[in-house]
Amino acid sequence: MEFLDQMENQLILPSYPQRIISLVPSLTELLFDLGLDNEVIGVTDYCTLPAEKVTHRTKIGSPKQFNFTIIDNLKPDLLIGNKEENYPSGIARLQEKYPVWLSDITSLEDMLQAIIGIGRITNCDENADRINQEVCESLNNLPIFKELKSAYLIWNDPLMVAGGKTFINEMMKKSGFRNIFTEKPRYPVIDLAELARADVILLSSEPFPFSQTDVLSFKQIFIQAKVEIVDAMMFSWYGSHILQSAKYFLKLRDQIDNQTTNL
Repeated sequence: MEFLDQMENQLILPSYPQRIISLVPSLTELLFDLGLDNEVIGVTDYCTLPAEKVTHRTKIGSPKQFNFTIIDNLKPDLLIGNKEENYPSGIARLQEKYPVWLSDITSLEDMLQAIIGIGRITNCDENADRINQEVCESLNNLPIFKELKSAYLIWNDPLMVAGGKTFINEMMKKSGFRNIFTEKPRYPVIDLAELARADVILLSSEPFPFSQTDVLSFKQIFIQAKVEIVDAMMFSWYGSHILQSAKYFLKLRDQIDNQTTNL
């Protein structure tokens, strides 16, 4: 059987995989939601969901540093990774020995196609179609929010934000947060003064763990802005986790829209 991943790599499998390793936390959750409880044998140290299942899977290192000895001992017949979250040299080394299906996701459409592709290569087409339908319905049923000029911070010292051509930017659009850095590519470093344009400053819960102390610090500098710590998984965990995002966005917008401007 021949398959193409989202990087246009051709994968040839003799049969549907029975020993799968996930190299990305959000895709680990997707694999289990597709029904691959028995097939997923390895996950990264950062894979936390579903908690009751990942705790019983072999850990193969981090998304940026694989333990190749453990992977070899597991004898996988398929690995699932991502262009951005995994490191090129590690992926290239794995590709020398194993089929590696790579996703490349910067938009909602990319995510939907990734779910279809992973569903196809794992013989879970029906579940993949169902998840995609549920994702589309949940997001399409969101109201049209009033646009708020916003910045989404992912790191501190240096200050880094989500720019254009990112999945986070796509989710910001869905929740009515107009990204003031959409003209900047990927995850640029910015100057603090650039945040003065934002009506809302969103502080991500990961990869940098912003705290309430950070919220107070930004509020003191940008008196007119609304500042909120947000659940990063709702904006960045492409896959089945996005099924929870619509409800979260409604609650978040209600909280921010009714927040008194800082004085």
